[in-house]
Amino acid sequence: MLSINYLLCLCFLIASICAQSINLERSLPRLYHRNESSAQIVTYPKPASLGNNTSFSVKVRSPKGNWTSLDAYLVNLSLINTTTGSSATQKSSMAYFDFGGTVEVSVTYNTAPVTTAVIRPYSYGLLPQISGNNTVTFTLDRPRNIILQVNDNIFDCLHLLSSTIEIDNPSENSTDVIYFGPGVHNIAGNMLQVPSGKTVYIAGGGVLTATLNFSGVHDAGLRGRGILQTTSGGAIVVEYSQNITIDGAITVLNPNGYAISSGEVNGFTIQGLRAFSNKGNGDGIDLFCCQNAVIDSVFMRNSDDCIALYNHRWNYYGNSSNITIQNSSLWADVAHPINIGTHGNTDDPETMDRVTITNIDILDHREPQMLYQGTIAINPGDSNMIQNVHIENIRVEDFREGQLVNMRVMFNTMYNTSPGRGIANVTIKDMVYNGTHANPSILEGYDSDRSIDFITFENLVINGKQIADTMKKPAWYETSDFVPMFANDHTNNLTFLIT
Repeated sequence: MLSINYLLCLCFLIASICAQSINLERSLPRLYHRNESSAQIVTYPKPASLGNNTSFSVKVRSPKGNWTSLDAYLVNLSLINTTTGSSATQKSSMAYFDFGGTVEVSVTYNTAPVTTAVIRPYSYGLLPQISGNNTVTFTLDRPRNIILQVNDNIFDCLHLLSSTIEIDNPSENSTDVIYFGPGVHNIAGNMLQVPSGKTVYIAGGGVLTATLNFSGVHDAGLRGRGILQTTSGGAIVVEYSQNITIDGAITVLNPNGYAISSGEVNGFTIQGLRAFSNKGNGDGIDLFCCQNAVIDSVFMRNSDDCIALYNHRWNYYGNSSNITIQNSSLWADVAHPINIGTHGNTDDPETMDRVTITNIDILDHREPQMLYQGTIAINPGDSNMIQNVHIENIRVEDFREGQLVNMRVMFNTMYNTSPGRGIANVTIKDMVYNGTHANPSILEGYDSDRSIDFITFENLVINGKQIADTMKKPAWYETSDFVPMFANDHTNNLTFLIT
């Protein structure tokens, strides 16, 4: 008699074969089903034509079960030379899978003996164990996006991305789905125009080598477990549209531009996206003149701003409002993890209002240029006004170079035609920084009419020390000296509280 496990695997295999779209390389996801007290694991074979990195060998299993290997993708990252300004490509590794329950992970570093190993974000509290000469093991009790860093190497590291198991996979025959199964898919002209009412689905093990364009549409989206690897431009463009959803665990791999560029969109949800970049202007997610947007549970490692919120630029016009960034991990090899402001409309001034940033792990920030520093930067130019910003539960790890916070009403002639109008009503609550590489933070109003007003830091902790106006200090010291932070004469009502 056939076992239940065998029948389940057979049914899954038949369903997968039936759901394939035409592609250049076909490979099927592998399902490993255990009993209810153990883990379910789904892995996705890598198409042979995609680059792989042999630095790491990765295996996963349910507790005490049989090991299953994961394919490691080649990921290109960026290191800026501060003498020449040029960017040197750094090779790294990425592997991904889905699971439920608890899984054990074994990673072998094939390049050298392992002397140290850490898992980031540190806030997850995952402690790897080194065994033998070059193997690291650890356990995951839920899907997470993590970085295993061995021997203090920030580039030759493993980005291990995991998600919950999909339970409502669409069929390629669904009338409202544009379906891409496992394998590599090329589109004529390298651009896929997505119409209203359609969802693009990229299955795990699938790779789409085109830009997705949502322009002038509504109620459309992208989902799946696959990869967008564009060759000629950015990965996703969303503009002049309403009710667009990117959901699942799509990975954007080294586009020649932004992972997502969005302008004049009302109702935009980005959930679970992962993105890596190494080119110039390799931003992660940029929103221009958008309203009612949510960026949730993303993992970004980028060669420019990970997330940027702007008003007018190019052909996008109007205010920005009600934008939330939450539950995410950000690593900026260049520029800012989060950047707000910069671009606007001098001729018809715009406002950015009601921005919420919460539960964020900032893993790194490296920017030698003082004008572009800040793990979180609020820098209105072009007559922008930025107001009503709430930032909470931010964990900042020891970044390489930059500032913790930068707020400037600026007039940067490289990008602006006028100074910003001001910054008002910003609360930063429960921010924790542990590190030694931060330059002094800067709060700088432009003049008495273009000032920074009502900035509150609540429960700010720097290397274990609470920073508050009530702290014990010499009477002639400013509280901001203990951050350290410089606030100029056009910064008003700066307060440090403990609650």
